[in-house]
Amino acid sequence: MDAAPRWHPPRIFFAARLGGRVRKVPLDAGFSCPNRDGTIGRAGCSFCNAAGSGTGRHALGQSLAAQWAALVPRALAREPRAKLLAYLQAYSNTHASPQRLRAVLAETAALPGVAGLCLGTRSDCLDVGAGEARLDVLAGVLRLGLPFVQLDLGLQSADDAVLSRAGRGHDAACFAAAVSAAASRGVFVCAHLMFGLPGAGPEDLSRSVDFLNTLPIAAVKFHNTLVCRGARLAGLWEAGTFVPARREEYIEALIAALERLRPDVCVQRLFADAAPGELLAPTWAADKAAALDALRREMIRRNTWQGRAAFSPLALPAWT
Repeated sequence: MDAAPRWHPPRIFFAARLGGRVRKVPLDAGFSCPNRDGTIGRAGCSFCNAAGSGTGRHALGQSLAAQWAALVPRALAREPRAKLLAYLQAYSNTHASPQRLRAVLAETAALPGVAGLCLGTRSDCLDVGAGEARLDVLAGVLRLGLPFVQLDLGLQSADDAVLSRAGRGHDAACFAAAVSAAASRGVFVCAHLMFGLPGAGPEDLSRSVDFLNTLPIAAVKFHNTLVCRGARLAGLWEAGTFVPARREEYIEALIAALERLRPDVCVQRLFADAAPGELLAPTWAADKAAALDALRREMIRRNTWQGRAAFSPLALPAWT
């Protein structure tokens, strides 16, 4: 099979910024989410599981240092020479006072062997337009000696009606303002998009990519909507009022979106995965490797690549 990458791969993105391959180590700092603790709501987003994509290790009393010590050997087992990125992943990791955020980030930056930080949060947890204190604290990590800071921001869809139906609690304009404010401080932004949310049409992913192309993002993670135990979508699925996308349907939408995506944007994820035991539907999502192989084969068959429709129609980009 043709070995040329059909999308901008993480290995090239991180090699250019950190000098080699990376492994992300997921950490749970015990943050909550404004959409769960009553700040703006309690139900959470319709697709979110009860753990907020976290490991639950903080609730077990494990400090960040203890989590790091436990998980680093596992991260390096497959890639012994990889650079290590601390990934504050669970819930919304800037949903705290600037003082607490500063303490958590200082602790994270001091972890042995850490080369950079990835931090997942919401665009409405960054004080954009209201002093931006938490954004300044995050950017301050660059002054603590870490050369790489990535902010993982969930957009999911650029359609405000789809966001409202999913219970996101913010709109696309809020996301755009947060991206611009973070990028202006030297923070890389990785946007998250989701295909197949209730009320979203087949063109939603491509339209959302068109929206991202206007913003200073560095990377994107694509997700197919999963039905997970404990998520509100599970109730709709059980009632027969929500049907997740078929693999072929998602791959078709994903190729169309990739063809429209700027070639400089790194694609850090293409398929969602659930925690063990949480996936209810679709069953095909349990085999992520097979789905990725099917996507790659179809793009080769069509002789297409990231950015072909809008930016690089004549040849595969060099991804440099």
